[in-house]
Amino acid sequence: MRSLLPAVAEQLFRDIQKTHKETSQIPDDLLIALKFVFGPCALQALDLVDQRSVTCMSSPSGRRAFQVIGGSGRLYTCFVSCHYCPCPAFSFTVLHRNDSPLCKHILAVYLCQAMGVTQQECVSDQQMSILLSGTSAP
Repeated sequence: MRSLLPAVAEQLFRDIQKTHKETSQIPDDLLIALKFVFGPCALQALDLVDQRSVTCMSSPSGRRAFQVIGGSGRLYTCFVSCHYCPCPAFSFTVLHRNDSPLCKHILAVYLCQAMGVTQQECVSDQQMSILLSGTSAP
């Protein structure tokens, strides 16, 4: 997240993290700020968070990737370290039109991390290599 997002977005995630630890909720003012900064994908991302759709895949070598089950049930492997999601909305809205800093899947990852509700799954280094290469297991 560092340096990939505007400072206002990073501060917003810090505020969500702080208040969520204290109250287990996101106050209305922060929800409004999310909608203002990220537009329509904010509500969609919050829905993914509520559905517990984000899983952090980590390997013994320390590599991490996030898998997000989208609204249609499709699984997306997102990389917050390089700010990338393979979904069509990321390609079109973020990369092509530059309308948004990120898609709902990456926003859901950031929100889950801030709220401490990311599901965790440990995989082997070999499984992580397969995941990162986008190929199927043999």
